[in-house]
Amino acid sequence: MNGEKKQIDSEVTLDRLLDLFSLPRQRVAVEVNKEVVPRRNWENVRVGDADQIEVIHFVGGG
Repeated sequence: MNGEKKQIDSEVTLDRLLDLFSLPRQRVAVEVNKEVVPRRNWENVRVGDADQIEVIHFVGGG
């Protein structure tokens, strides 16, 4: 996840993955294998053994 290998339970959902790593749900996007997963699908998408997950945080500025 985000370039680091992490050990997780098999077939955990993206929604649960965010909980496991205490990641925020506001202003983030989640990619699985370089494809953005819509927030509405986080509860249904399961992470496999070889999947690459990126959690992208959006930061305001100006």
